[in-house]
Formats: sequence, structure tokens, C-alpha cells
Amino acid sequence: MEIEIATIGGYEEVGRQMTAVRAGDDVVVFDMGLNLSKVLIHDNVETERMHSLDLIDMGAIPDDRVMSDLEGDVKAIVPTHGHLDHIGAISKLAHRYDAPIVATPFTIELVKQQIKSEEKFGVQNDLQKMEAGETMSIGDKNELEFVNVTHSIIDAINPVLHTPEGAIVYGLDKRMDHTPVIGDPIDMERFREIGREGEGVLCYIEDCTNAGKKGRTPSESVARRHLKDVMYSLEDYDGGIVATTFSSHIARVTSLVEFADDIGRQPVLLGRSMEKYSGTAERLDFVDFPDDLGMYGHRKSVDRTFKRIMNEGKENFLPIVTGHQGEPRAMLTRMGRGETPYEIDDGDKVIFSARVIPEPTNEGQRYQSEKLLGMQGARIYDDIHVSGHLNREGHYEMLQALQPQNVIPAHQDMSGFSEYVNLCESEGYKMGRDLHVTRNGNMIQLVE
Repeated sequence: MEIEIATIGGYEEVGRQMTAVRAGDDVVVFDMGLNLSKVLIHDNVETERMHSLDLIDMGAIPDDRVMSDLEGDVKAIVPTHGHLDHIGAISKLAHRYDAPIVATPFTIELVKQQIKSEEKFGVQNDLQKMEAGETMSIGDKNELEFVNVTHSIIDAINPVLHTPEGAIVYGLDKRMDHTPVIGDPIDMERFREIGREGEGVLCYIEDCTNAGKKGRTPSESVARRHLKDVMYSLEDYDGGIVATTFSSHIARVTSLVEFADDIGRQPVLLGRSMEKYSGTAERLDFVDFPDDLGMYGHRKSVDRTFKRIMNEGKENFLPIVTGHQGEPRAMLTRMGRGETPYEIDDGDKVIFSARVIPEPTNEGQRYQSEKLLGMQGARIYDDIHVSGHLNREGHYEMLQALQPQNVIPAHQDMSGFSEYVNLCESEGYKMGRDLHVTRNGNMIQLVE
């Protein structure tokens, strides 16, 4: 059977992921993501109202025109998890394909919300839920399987396309977490089985974000302990404490809510995406927040809440807000600019339970946000976080578990690939033979 891979997006940057695999006449598309930094660099861009071609020209979503070179029918669009760099272009591109969108329940719910807010295209694709551990047929000869992985968002999977020539493992965005705060540990046992079964693994497509970092990525339970230590140390502080984290990071938000209660403060979630992700997770029973937990996304209700906090005393509350990357319109950034009723006083604490995404737009915005907060007297607690991506030892472990015949590095630019290439070469792979460094819009023929 002919096997061909189109590397469409995410092979020149971190963002706008999209890869298509053709096995015989069947094509499966993995991810359709947005490159957020290309959007943030323009003021007041509302992607919901923009045409896909304009967003392609901006470099914000994948240029999927290479799909016309694939001789087959798209049978499924499979986003691996709910981060925007993996689902953010579905509302712009999915309608071009007569195929269902297949994902885990939490991811499907987030895709549904993306489609609902879309103002340019009507996306009518069927939305199909599939749990980790389940499979579905793709045409007559291929099968799609979801393997549970752990990442900085709940309900993440690595999809595997089983073909007569071997398995294609799409390995983007995971860390090896054996003690996650929410959900099941990574299913390494299944990965090892896939490496040994039938024809083995024909190809492994891997996110190499942290390939240059020694050791292994710590578990979310480590970040939880770090956060607990910081928050308990502030138990006797009688001023304002504000926390921010990735709004999609439900495990971290849960920890913040819990520790706020422990130190006698009422947690409240503020910002549109905070309300969206946490509200969705609660509705789908992934988490059980306290009944009195306020979640406010609309600006007027957020400002009303800030007024209430100021009236009743900042020392009684923990606002958990958007803005960990210094995004211009996020809550924390507005607080730093003095554009909310919440007043920051000398000595107030701001907890960043997130790292800066290493990308110039984010770094500049985060720097500015911290400086503005500091000018008002805030004390910054930084980097209370663990990455959602594999460090070097995790990559070795995955290669040993899967024993892939071919490897394709993804989710980086050329300089970001280099450490992973070195790592693969130390394991016996060779550039141009079975290690394929590629660019957006290329085709790789694995079996002719």
C-alpha cells in the first residue's frame, strides 16, 4: 500500500499544526491549528470574521492547498487536544473536506465552541466523539486508534493510524506523567505494544519542543506541590493576591481553586477563556468545583466582580485571571494598566503559574505586563509551572518504546529541530534515510 505524508503546518514554527497521512485511498488529517503570534502581532484582529485565504497569507493558519496533490479521500479530521494551535483553524478549513471531526469529548466540545463563534464559514462536518483506548475503521484496510497521553490540557491523545505497512504514530504534545492531577497516566504500555505488533511502527511524527532540555519533564503533581508551597507561604498576608495560568490548564486551575480555599480566600475565575474552559470541564464532569465558585467572562460582569472584591476586601479573595503571557486584552494586562476597578497596592502578590512561551511577541508582551504590575508595587512570583512537552529522556523512551522505522520531527522551526535530530542520530537514525526533516507544504513518500 502506498503511504504518503503531507507536512502542511507546524514544520516551520510552533503553531498552526496540520499533517495529512494517505494510506492507499484513505487520507486522515491530524490537527488544524492557529499560529496565535501571527494574530497577536496585529492589533484587534478578529479571526472569526476573516476569510481563510487572508489568514493563510498572514501565516496564521495552515496553507492546505497541498492537499490537492494527495490522491485519496479525507476520511477523518483528528485534533489531538483542545489547544488553539491544534484546533484553531478547524472553523476556517474543515468545511472543505467531506469528513467527520473525530476527537475526545472535551476536545469535541471546544471544537463545537470554535465553530459556533465562526462568522465567515458554515462548518457542517459531523462531530464524532472517541475516547482514549477506542478505535474506528478508516476505509477497508486502515484503523484509527487513540492512545491516552498527558499534556497541559485534559483529554489529550496521540492518534495512531494502523495500516498494512505498519503504524503511523502522530506523537504531538505530550509529557510522560505517571501521577497527573486529573485523568489517567500516559499509556506507555500501549505504546510499547504498538512498537512490537505486526509490522511495527512505520513512522513516528514527534513534537520536539524540549528536545534540548536534559532529564525528564516533571509531573503536574510537582507543579501542584510548588504552587501549594507558594500559596501556603502567603497565608498570613492581608493584602491582594492575584494568580494567572493557562485557562485551558484545568488541572492547574483546580489546584489554585483548592489552595485559595485552604488559605481562607474565595477563588473567582475571571476572563472569557477562563470561563469557557473551566465551565466546559465542569459541565462534562471532568472536575467538581465548589458550588459557590464564580466564573465571569463578560467584561461588565468581571468589572462588577472587581468592585465587589474592592468593597469586601482584597484579602478575602483570590482572583484567577487570564493574561499569563501579557496578552493585550487579557485581565491581568488590564489590571497592570489600571483599567479595572481592582487596585494593586505596594506588596500585593501576583502569581504566574505559567512560563513565557519562548516566542518574541509573547516575551515582549509578558515583559511589559510584569513591568506595569511592578510599577504599581506588585511582587511577582514567577515560573510556578511544569512543561507539557517531553524533555530529552522522554524522547529516548518514546523511540525505544516504538522502535519506529522512520521519524519526522514537527512542532518547531529549523533551529528547534536540531537537538532532536542529534538525539535521533545518536539512536542510529540518519538524515535523508529514515530521519526526515521537512518544511510546510512538503510530501514524504514512505511506501511507494
